[in-house]
Amino acid sequence: MEEKEFQEGLEAEEINPDEAAAETEEAEETATGEDSEQNSKEEPVKEKKKKKEKKDKKDEQIAELQDRVKRQLAEFENFRNRTEKEKSSMYEMGVKSVIEKILPVIDNFERGLASIPEEEQDSAVATGMQMIYKQLMTELENIGIKPIEAVGTEFDPNFHNAVMQTESDEYDSGIVAQELQKGYTYHDTVVRHSMVSVVQ
Repeated sequence: MEEKEFQEGLEAEEINPDEAAAETEEAEETATGEDSEQNSKEEPVKEKKKKKEKKDKKDEQIAELQDRVKRQLAEFENFRNRTEKEKSSMYEMGVKSVIEKILPVIDNFERGLASIPEEEQDSAVATGMQMIYKQLMTELENIGIKPIEAVGTEFDPNFHNAVMQTESDEYDSGIVAQELQKGYTYHDTVVRHSMVSVVQ
């Protein structure tokens, strides 16, 4: 009797293949549904990450391009400043070289004026030479060329070149007593130092 009941229990527990397949399909559908729900949740996160990565790359590219532009502008500014300095220095060098060639002519002009005897100072030739000399010095001053003050001033090695020492009752020690050759400056730059005699 017990055996019979046991077999009947087994038969009752036997799984019908159709039922098993249906259960499996349900389980798969449930799993698929859960996966699709998870995928649908993960997709927006992935899209956000991709968008963020794209935005970060764009920002990096923009920053890099801005840095390049700034550097090129700085290089151009430096180039322009350097070119301006070179132009001005070349101009000054050109002016100085011309002045250095003109100065001996001015020296001879002054010697010629100094050699005119007193009785001929009012002659037409002497007056004409003085007018030309005055005009020449005015034009030189207009372009920035000025004679260096020497006699009666304190000796300054930046402007004066002492070639001899002398005794003087008129000036104190270290004062320029005599100017042997006139010096000139061009815009505060010495073109030629004054050759002077300084009181001991």
